[in-house]
Amino acid sequence: MEYARLRECLASDVARLREVANDVDGSAPVPSCPGWTITDLVGHVGAVYLHKVECMVRGVQPETWPPAGLAEEAERQPVALLDRAYRALAHEFDTRLPNAPAAGWYEPDRTVGFWIRRMAHETVIHRIDAELAAGVPPAPVPDDLAIDGIEEFLYVFVVYGTSAWLEWSREALAEADGQDVRLVTTGGAWLVHPTREGVRVSEDPSGPVATEVSGAPADLLRWVWGRAADDAVTVTGDPARLGPLRKIFSVVAQ
Repeated sequence: MEYARLRECLASDVARLREVANDVDGSAPVPSCPGWTITDLVGHVGAVYLHKVECMVRGVQPETWPPAGLAEEAERQPVALLDRAYRALAHEFDTRLPNAPAAGWYEPDRTVGFWIRRMAHETVIHRIDAELAAGVPPAPVPDDLAIDGIEEFLYVFVVYGTSAWLEWSREALAEADGQDVRLVTTGGAWLVHPTREGVRVSEDPSGPVATEVSGAPADLLRWVWGRAADDAVTVTGDPARLGPLRKIFSVVAQ
């Protein structure tokens, strides 16, 4: 996706997150983030934005986070913190080129552009979390954002995460048996190959597979991120193959 389009989606979703947060009690639990309330969720997003600002401004990741006082601010005034943090984030995106360097955990791409993309997808998932907490229908996720989000999740979190932090991923990979699972949506298809030594993904949709998961882009996005159950998508083949894959997905998405 073009960076301008990602930023357009980011702006829309942070506004929707703010709207939902203002309409629901801050103590409401977030079912997709066990142990969190709406206050925790909104404060988390604000703190994440400020962390990325530090990564761009200082060129290194903060050694400790959050800084003194931020957790208390998030608890007292989560929406105000979200507003302040988003303004700071948008300012850095406005004043830096996407290919400018920025610190980060994803070694293949340490640029401002990586954070533009990552924050767009961080925000759409968390505004869905807020909608789940509020018990309101989710706002639409544009197809282009959903497809890009599925791809980002698979390559950045699943493939990179299970290889860069293999020892940390061992338990989640323990049941992986190398059986391919195909994910299919309008405009995209991915072949996911989970093994005990990590996960590989290709965009070759051909050939037989034990299991296929298909659905509309927004539904498949919510499914891979654990924000929708299997009834939101169509599963063909052996559904037992999804257990190990779901376990991997849930671990890398933490």
